[in-house]
Amino acid sequence: MKGNNLGRVLLMAVLLTAGCLKVGPDFTPPKATVAKDWQDAGDPRVKTAAVTYRQWWRAFADPTLDRLIESAYRENLSLRIAGVRVLEARAQLGIAIGEWFPQTQQAFGSLDKVHVSQRSPQAAFGGNTLKFYQSEVGLQAAWELDFWGKFRRAIEAADASLLASIADYDSTLVSLTGDVATSYILIRTLEKRLDIARQNVVSQTESLQLAEAKFQGGTTTQRDVEQAKTLLFNTQATIPALEIQLRQAKNALCVLLGLPPNQLAGLLGGTAGVIPAPPPQVAVGIPADLLRRRPDVRAAEARAAAQCANIGIAKAALFPAFSISGTFSFQASDVVNFKLGNMFDWRSRSASGGPSFQWDILNYGRLTNQVRVQDARFQQLVISYQNTVLKAQQEVDDSLTGFLRSQIRAKMLGESTAAARRSFDLALVQYREGSTDFTTVLTAQQALLSEQDSLAVSLGDISRNLVGVYRALGGGWQLREGKNFVPATVQAEMADRTNWGRLLTSAAYNLPAGPLGVKETKAEATAPPPSPQQK
Repeated sequence: MKGNNLGRVLLMAVLLTAGCLKVGPDFTPPKATVAKDWQDAGDPRVKTAAVTYRQWWRAFADPTLDRLIESAYRENLSLRIAGVRVLEARAQLGIAIGEWFPQTQQAFGSLDKVHVSQRSPQAAFGGNTLKFYQSEVGLQAAWELDFWGKFRRAIEAADASLLASIADYDSTLVSLTGDVATSYILIRTLEKRLDIARQNVVSQTESLQLAEAKFQGGTTTQRDVEQAKTLLFNTQATIPALEIQLRQAKNALCVLLGLPPNQLAGLLGGTAGVIPAPPPQVAVGIPADLLRRRPDVRAAEARAAAQCANIGIAKAALFPAFSISGTFSFQASDVVNFKLGNMFDWRSRSASGGPSFQWDILNYGRLTNQVRVQDARFQQLVISYQNTVLKAQQEVDDSLTGFLRSQIRAKMLGESTAAARRSFDLALVQYREGSTDFTTVLTAQQALLSEQDSLAVSLGDISRNLVGVYRALGGGWQLREGKNFVPATVQAEMADRTNWGRLLTSAAYNLPAGPLGVKETKAEATAPPPSPQQK
């Protein structure tokens, strides 16, 4: 009968825990100010149709860029750190789930030699057994019932933290693809500028030789020679500065690829000085898409959700905590006629158990203020989420206007560069014929170098701004779908130290759809990628 009563108590505890309320607020996605459309939505080069940004870099149709991004995805160390943090968050979720079950389930045992004091009450009342052995072995369990939802809120917080860590990984991947593309475009732009500078050095050397020939022939003064030298040496001085920038850009790319500094000759291929040409149009969707696509927005929302659950955990401390505990053991000693070998006789059993509660009724405002602390932290994260949404829109708009206006600037610079070339050719002919002075030639030659260099910079700006658009739109994180968060080498190293079970594989992270999930809409999943054929 007593066993039946204990079973009823345990069954009632389970039912109460399953049906208990959860104190604290339930999380709802914060409201954020989102523009209806982009400021340049009316530009014919801007498309608002749904487009997948899975591999946006393929819009440049540059196989070298494709290889660099694939290599960075495999080898980048910052991305590996983000992946390991996902594993940590998943383990933390396992801890939170474990707390929902009986928190103490222990086997215990002991063998003690007891020496009773001769001044103890036992000795005073005639006790004649002052030395003996006693042993005990048994089981004990304690379960704080989740009556107010404290442990379920902890699971909610850990689950949201896991989603935030995954979003952080995605955000790192978005930044990585953008940084690799930006560094590659910068390298190609610097190579182009170096080529222009060297070509102008050759041209200016020829002008110097012409001035020297005329000076020796007595048809001009030494001033023309010195002016030609001034322009030539000044142009030559720009080459070391460009080489410094090129070396630094390559070193930065090496770090992104997980490599020590080197010239990257094998990875960059033989297309030096060819700036990746972007398509003239770009598909940006609508601002509301950012709330789902951008990983940093998802991470901000997930962190707010985790903190919202922490409010419930703090509120649960205001109420009594109900627990069930019990102990069952076998005890024996060698006192009088007892023997240690009789430990496992049924008559040697000992048991205790029952419900209990604890309630901090006098805490002098400590618990109430803890709730206020958690609520204030939640409000900070809500505002942070709203700020993240605003910055995301700003980044898209900044890069979009840069992309569109850089195209206009490059077109104008193309015209001015052609005009500067014609001006220089005419000035050189007139100087040879003696109808103009050498200053006109130098001015035209200097203007040509300036226009050519500005045009190269502008062409690089177009491509870099398009990369900025795709980065701001949150494209590129889909590269990791269906893949593990850490590479096989790191998995093997961690598995050799610790039993990770199946947590090292992507199968352990089956994410739901929704605001905190990462799945695309049907329209996005079936939409084509940005096409290089739009050029």
